[in-house]
Formats: sequence, structure tokens, C-alpha cells
Amino acid sequence: MGEPLLLALDQGTTSTRAILFDRGGKPLITASRPLRQAYPQDGWVEHDAEEIYAACIAVLREAVETSGRDVADIAAIGVTNQRETVVIWDKETGRPIHPAIVWQDRRTASVCDALRETGHEPEVSQITGLLLDPYFSGTKIAWMLDAVPGARERAAAGQLLVGTMDSWVVWRLTGGAVHATDATNASRTLLFDLEGQDWSAQMLTLLNVPKVLLPKVLDTADDYGQTTADILGRSVPIRAVVGDQQSALMGQGCIHPGEMKATYGTGCFMLLNTGTTRPISRARLLTTVAARVNGQTSYALEGSIFVAGAAIQWLGEGLSISGGPQAAEALARLAKPDHGVVVVPAFTGLGAPWWDADARGAILGLTRDSGLPEIAAATFDAGAFQTHDLIDAMRADAPDCFGEGSELRIDGGMANSDYFVQRLTDLTDVPVRRSEFHEMTALGAALFAGLAAGVYSSLEEAAAVRPTSKQIRPNIDPTERQSALARWADAVPRVRSRQNA
Repeated sequence: MGEPLLLALDQGTTSTRAILFDRGGKPLITASRPLRQAYPQDGWVEHDAEEIYAACIAVLREAVETSGRDVADIAAIGVTNQRETVVIWDKETGRPIHPAIVWQDRRTASVCDALRETGHEPEVSQITGLLLDPYFSGTKIAWMLDAVPGARERAAAGQLLVGTMDSWVVWRLTGGAVHATDATNASRTLLFDLEGQDWSAQMLTLLNVPKVLLPKVLDTADDYGQTTADILGRSVPIRAVVGDQQSALMGQGCIHPGEMKATYGTGCFMLLNTGTTRPISRARLLTTVAARVNGQTSYALEGSIFVAGAAIQWLGEGLSISGGPQAAEALARLAKPDHGVVVVPAFTGLGAPWWDADARGAILGLTRDSGLPEIAAATFDAGAFQTHDLIDAMRADAPDCFGEGSELRIDGGMANSDYFVQRLTDLTDVPVRRSEFHEMTALGAALFAGLAAGVYSSLEEAAAVRPTSKQIRPNIDPTERQSALARWADAVPRVRSRQNA
């Protein structure tokens, strides 16, 4: 055997990819397949679970074959996934009984509204750390059991299994030998008791989900069985499962309280590691499991920005600014200083800390000399303003996690923009650290797998593998920052829905 390799399987919302890493965290080979989205009704989003599994097999094989390395060199596979997307399948045949319902799907909004109106949200938040929202898996599971004829009877008879994409993929990779998930994914279902670290009988009853369907909850770095030999020519151990944002938290080396990361893709997910402290958010942030290693749970506060990179895409598609993000950035650099334009990109509502799904976007502060450069600059600034609001909320919820050395570690597409990164640090007044390598989600899964496989002797050794990075610091007059933040604070209430404002 040669140097131990780690294989990450990253099952995302729009693609499935496999990345082979060496022990030092260097990516050797990447294989990817796109994933089709289905929209059967307004607000409904579905995936074909069989297509997802076929893509997993394809990218695993391609990555290994293209690398030219011996399968025996692969110490372990780590699986990371789109977290709340869920599927139910037949235990004997392995066939899904319904398309997978994606995390973006809103079909159970009325169920969540009814539970909220009857006063259940405080107890739900206390048990799960989450809010009542169709974003999470629990109401999706109940919907499928009610919508598919005979599903509840089959579930009661032990004929069906349910899982988020990690569970589905692991069950298939192991030939049906392992039905399991990890604590990070379980904590996103609305069914998991954060304190007890297992499925909540109270939540299962409230949402009408039979426990018999559910996978076993394991540690993030743990024994998830091994692949069947036909997949890669020989069996390979699966030694980690982790939700995508928690995986990126690990990839960024954020394993200590106070360390935080933000991933700027279509939207933005920001997590603050709070260690073994489980904060109850007063600012409507989410409390989630950051990782569970050797039976010890670490927690995180999480905030979501619905529209981040999608706003830059809108500049091209909606305002006909051709040339992609680079052209939008070049245009933004031409904006007049202190132009006063504010863009609130609430195209699909506002995420944390507002949670206003009915808010809609607006451009404010236009004057006769405003133009596309000012609108472009304000669109980039919107991502920074929303990050500022999340940091403020996290600071209020977990003040002990912030101190002299606080910084924000970033990845994702918008992190490639020098202009955005400088505005981000300027407007948040927090140093920003940008890594040279952006596939942090895959890296985190590989590192967790390496930890469970003994490639790394400790969590600290695994986290130290993260790529080299550069810190960017604020370079703006504080008066200018405060003026800009005041304009943003005035703009947000103007786009809020009347019932939520």
C-alpha cells in the first residue's frame, strides 16, 4: 500500500462529486455529475433518488480510475450531503416510494403555519434548536406518508425506511447493510433532541412520523460499514457522514468555540462554533450540531442568507450586465463613492434573522445620477450587510465566542471576488480569511473520515490540514461604515411583509 488516500463523496443540490485527497489535504482528482431539479408545482422541488445514487457510483469510479491509484490505498470514504432533502424507500426492493423532496421545497408551509399558530414553536425550538419551517425534513416525511397510498400501513409493518441523502447513499453503497445517519444531519430534521442526542419521542408524535422508519444516529466520524466490492473492485470503509455546511466548517478548521465560517454560493450559510455550549437563540438563529466525535457533541449557531451569489447572477440576467461576475465586479468598481443606493435582494424572502418568506426585493436611494455601477456596487454590498446582521445576531446569542482574534473564514463562489471580500470586511468590521482552495465541503468529509480511519490521531491534527489562507482586514473610515449600515437598516423594513415587519 502507498500513502493513505481519502475519498470524499459530496452529494449536493445541483451536482454530485467525488474528490480524492492525499493525507495533506491536497485534492488529486475531481469527478462531477450535474443533478436535475424537478418542479412539479409552484414551490415544490424534487430530485430523483435513483439518479443521485447512479451519479454517486459514476463519480466514485471515475475519480479512482482517473487517479491511477490502487483502491487499496483509499483509507476511507467520507460522505457529505445536502442536508434536509429526504426520501422514503422500500426496505426489500430498495425502490423509493416517491421522489426525494428537496430542502428548498415549500409544500408543507401550511402544516408549519398551523403548528406555529397553535403555539408549538417554542417547544420545537427548545427540543430541536430549529424553527417551524418546511425547510426541514420532518414535515416532508409526514407528507409523503400521507400522500402515497398505503405508505403509513407499510411503514407500521416495518417495510419502509427513510433518510436524508447521506442515509440513502450509505444504505445503497453498503448493499443495504447500514441504515444510519450522523448527528449533524439528524439535527436538521425537526425530529432530533439536541440535549438527548437521539430521536425525540415528543417531536415524532407532533409530526406523526413513526420511529421505525428512521436511521440509527452515529457520530460524525464513525463506522458506516463498507462499500460492496462491485462498486470499486474491492470494499472500501465508509468512516464519516456529515451535513454539507458542518463539513465546510471542518474544512475551514473551525473546531474551537468562536471560530466561524461563511459559504457564499447561491445563498450563504454561516456557522459559528459554540463548542459544548448549546445556545438558545433569541435572535431566531438555528442551533445545530457542528460535529459529534468520540461521543462528544459540539454545537453551532447557524444563519442563512437566501440570496448571495444569486444576486450577482441577477445583475447579468435581470439587468443585462454581460460578462459574468467579473464584469459585474468591474462595473461596481466604477460606482461613485457614498452613492447612497441600497439593494435588498429579497427575491425569495429574507432569511435569518428576519425569517420573512413574504419579503420582496427592492432598489432604494436612487437619484438622477444613479446608474448601473451604483446598482452593481449595492448588490455586492447586500451580501456584506446581511453577513453583518448575522454576526450581530450571533454576538448577541453567544457573546463569549467573540474576542480580540475573531475572524470570518469564507469560501464559495463570491469569495473569488477581491472587491466583495474587501467590502465584506469593511462593512462587518471583522477580518476575513480566504482560503486558496474552495472545496471545503468535500475536504471536511475527507478529514472526518481520516480521523475515524486513524489517518489522523486527533481532531486538531485533522483540522490543521486546512489549506493556506490570507487574511483581509477592514480599510474603511468608521464613519463611512456607520453611514452605510444606517442606510441598510432603514431599507430592510421597507421590504418586509406587513405581518412580519
